[in-house]
Amino acid sequence: MGCGMAKKELQLKKCERAIRAAVLIQRWYRQYAARLEVRRRCTWNIFQSIEYTGEQDQIKLYNFFGHLMEHFTPSSSERNLISHIFRENHICRDIEWERYFCYRSIEVPDTYNGPHLTFPMTICGASALVEAFKHHQQLHSRYVLQLLGETWRLLRILPNINHVSTGHTEEVTICGDLHGHLEDLLLVFYKNGLPSSEKPYVFNGDFVDRGKNSLEILLILFAFLLVYPNDVHLNRGNHEDHIVNMRYGFTKEVLGKYRVHGKKILKLLQKIFSWLPLATLIDQKVLIVHGGISDTTDLNVIAHVDRHKYVSALRPPKHRQALNGSWSQNMDNRNGQEEGRRRVWSLTYHSSGLGPGPKHEVQHRSLHNLSVSSHVSCSVEEELKKRRRQAGFTLKKSHSDSDPESDETMETDGQEWKQIVDMLWSDPMPQDGCTPNEVRGGGCYWGPDVTEEVLRRHNLQLLIRSHECKQDGYEFCHNRRVLTIFSASNYYDVGSNRGAYIRMGPDLVPHFIQYQASGTSRELTLRQSVGRTERSALRALREQLFVHKSDLIGAFQEHDPENTGLISLKHWASATERVLKLGLPWRVLRSQLFNHQQDGSLDYRQWIRELSITEPRPEISNTSILETMYKNHYNLETIFRIIDTDHSGLISFEEFRQTWKLLSSHLKTEISDEAIADLALSIDFNKDGSIDINEFMEAFRLVHPTTHM
Repeated sequence: MGCGMAKKELQLKKCERAIRAAVLIQRWYRQYAARLEVRRRCTWNIFQSIEYTGEQDQIKLYNFFGHLMEHFTPSSSERNLISHIFRENHICRDIEWERYFCYRSIEVPDTYNGPHLTFPMTICGASALVEAFKHHQQLHSRYVLQLLGETWRLLRILPNINHVSTGHTEEVTICGDLHGHLEDLLLVFYKNGLPSSEKPYVFNGDFVDRGKNSLEILLILFAFLLVYPNDVHLNRGNHEDHIVNMRYGFTKEVLGKYRVHGKKILKLLQKIFSWLPLATLIDQKVLIVHGGISDTTDLNVIAHVDRHKYVSALRPPKHRQALNGSWSQNMDNRNGQEEGRRRVWSLTYHSSGLGPGPKHEVQHRSLHNLSVSSHVSCSVEEELKKRRRQAGFTLKKSHSDSDPESDETMETDGQEWKQIVDMLWSDPMPQDGCTPNEVRGGGCYWGPDVTEEVLRRHNLQLLIRSHECKQDGYEFCHNRRVLTIFSASNYYDVGSNRGAYIRMGPDLVPHFIQYQASGTSRELTLRQSVGRTERSALRALREQLFVHKSDLIGAFQEHDPENTGLISLKHWASATERVLKLGLPWRVLRSQLFNHQQDGSLDYRQWIRELSITEPRPEISNTSILETMYKNHYNLETIFRIIDTDHSGLISFEEFRQTWKLLSSHLKTEISDEAIADLALSIDFNKDGSIDINEFMEAFRLVHPTTHM
């Protein structure tokens, strides 16, 4: 009896030890997982903050060009440099369009070993295109122009809102952003099957930019659209915009792949993007748009707009109208006041008050009666004039000095334009209401109450959108009434996120398929994946810190009156946020960015020295112009692309000088002609009097001395 009791007690003790061990292991693992989650979220915040800062810069630069167009004489050289990006493509109309983009004079040489396309497009031709691009073959420019021309003709007859029916057993596949990731599109086709009448697809915009195979994705999607026009549906995204493409890589990609006919391809794509439908409805119950909605979204208005007018959604189109036999100019207010990164000018919400208002039933092709305009405030006008004089530009003196193009009466339908911008640029937020999207600089943030109201008004049950990278490839919000789908895996770096697509049947319940296109990312453990992505994010953040080092030093010295080189963690964090305006948890990041600490104080001088991630360039004596170049690398490249009107990749010394004058005026800084001339001479490597844009940008791209993966 006693022996049996002893055995039971021993077993109980063993069980207790095992339970305690399991609890300790569980507690340790939860803490470990929580730390990884904190690191992951912090990494995600870094990537998103830097990405959205770039979008802000793009919009602010374009707004500056808009002001330049509206306030300078047509004869000024600066205005002429950029005026072409604001004009509608005059030659692309009817017979002249066909003549200009004619492919028949382009011969395909016998040495060409890529796919040969025949039209009308067949499933065999589309499938051959997929196989060719899978094996890194390039389609001949004759076939590219022919395929794009056929696509343009088809898009012109499509409605603004596609309508899809699931039928009785049919499933619809919905894909989000692809951003030039051809491997993701090929993986979707491998897992889900090619588009067909039995397997319809909806692709929800942002096919281009960032990735290296944007054109191949477009050509594949257009080919299947031609074969199955009732079963392949393409929505426009905010990156289907030629102005955005200048900054984020698509323009450069096309010109690099098609040096002879790249200009024609880009112009044709510019027209095609403006004809892409804006939304898709599944069974009249599920709305699919790229960005989102706002409290003024009205699908009846969207269904009747002339979408092709919006060649770039960053700026409303202008229309000519005679008043009393003369031309006058009526401009919208585009001078929103900047209040730091979290309070910036938004494309559609500004001081003139294009806020919520009554809904308008807009009749197709009769939009001129809806005019919203305002005038530039005196203070902004005076500041604009002052800065242009400092830059040596010529301001308009009177209407008599202007040509008919700039003296045209221009009316803009602000409400219609706002609806399109909101659909392309907006993001959901957890709070009720509808506010300007001050992080991206365009569209709005809308809350659950707006979702409920818009869905109720149009008798819908679900909104599917894309536009935001999600770690798992998808995410629900607003009580599961809004679903974000993102199909570009490894978007920020290998292992940073999964891609996903949706299958939806007649029950309209979304089913998700997740994937990662890179074999490397699939082999990584969770810890390895988080660590790799974190290192990539920190490299990007150090680049931002490096290009702002002069501003950072000035901000730190305000907290170091005795010039000791030491500041507190609190002052370091607040000063860094004040300069970069990224909204990051700097105290949490301190241990990963800062190694030099003395009695709780931080040695900011040593830290600044260690931030140097590129070798000094002895040929550039002016350090301020060098820092400006690094800080505004993408803006500078965008201006170069705009000025290079023939897309040759070369600009003259004078165009180079004008580029810097435009940039300095935009930044409200002074850069002397001598400094610009010295810079031009130092980078004219072959001394032929012209500058290769790609070589110039690569020569001054930030490169880390060591890269640890």
